[in-house]
Amino acid sequence: MPEQTAAEEARWCWRCPALLAALYKGQSSATAWQSRSILLDSQEMLATLALFLGLPLALATEPQSCTPLIPVTFDNTTIPQLLGQWFYIAGASRYPPHLAEMEAVTFEAFSFTPGSHEDELNIFEIIRMNETCVVRNSSKVQVFPQNSTMKHVDENEVVSIARLIQSDKDLLILNHINIDFPNLSLSARTPSVSKEHMEEFKAHLQCLGFTEKDVFYTSTEHACPLPGGGDNADPQLG
Repeated sequence: MPEQTAAEEARWCWRCPALLAALYKGQSSATAWQSRSILLDSQEMLATLALFLGLPLALATEPQSCTPLIPVTFDNTTIPQLLGQWFYIAGASRYPPHLAEMEAVTFEAFSFTPGSHEDELNIFEIIRMNETCVVRNSSKVQVFPQNSTMKHVDENEVVSIARLIQSDKDLLILNHINIDFPNLSLSARTPSVSKEHMEEFKAHLQCLGFTEKDVFYTSTEHACPLPGGGDNADPQLG
């Protein structure tokens, strides 16, 4: 390339200081262009290295995608799997009446037994609410296989309608659908759950817009006496 062309290139190539310096020092255009080529190659290598090093950080900070709540499709095994005792573990809701109840309840155990109809379950509940153990045995759950929903009825009044969310067979994750407020509750076969199961539940809550301060937990420290237990607490009929 002619010397003049190299000089002209150097004037507009403001990112090529090696080329400018070479020309001002009287180096040949060939030497100058060789310096420019080395510089550009180095810049490309640095850019590639920076991109490579920054990739793990970008992947780590990328938010995880939310898994939608997938309801259980009811079949002839659903009701038998629900029978027996459960412990309410935690819950979150934006619905004011639910919030008040969640704040008051510090322990709850309940059990499902077969009802008078094939798709009906009786509920027996023992709840510590506002420091008092209360027994409830007047409510029922009606199961609707056609749309995989559960209707909680107390004294012929609908308390709630919920979907059972897919999870471990020893977990009961319920999403109430008769209210226009985000909500989710977790119950289990045991009074506590594993770290993995709790993280699964919290991931669902986060995707619904809840934070840790929105979650209400029960505790075995506030446990009421269960049928057949030897505790001296005196449950009251509710």
